[in-house]
Amino acid sequence: MTEDPTFPQVENARSGNRRERVRQATSREIKQIARRHLTAHGASGVSLRAVAREMGMTAPGLYRYFGSLAELMEALQADLFAELGAAVNATETSVPASDTDGRLLAALRAVRAWGLANRA
Repeated sequence: MTEDPTFPQVENARSGNRRERVRQATSREIKQIARRHLTAHGASGVSLRAVAREMGMTAPGLYRYFGSLAELMEALQADLFAELGAAVNATETSVPASDTDGRLLAALRAVRAWGLANRA
């Protein structure tokens, strides 16, 4: 079968099939809502029921994405650590590699700045 040049073949191996993309998008939305609740109310203010209510789902429906509240909080924690790591890395690499003290100071300032911006 020959390929039609007007309809280029798009490989979507990295993002998976449609069902997987929808699942990933829903997981991201769940984590975004949980993060808002965490920011507004602290860790004790995050519940599967509240997240589900805001999404228009049932709490048992969230169990398809996260097996428990602890699992959701662990996923959220991993995202936060990745975000912090990216902020530190971006700041640290802006200082020349030969300036070890400057890189360390930049990294520490980035951690503090991130922490102040994300108090919860």
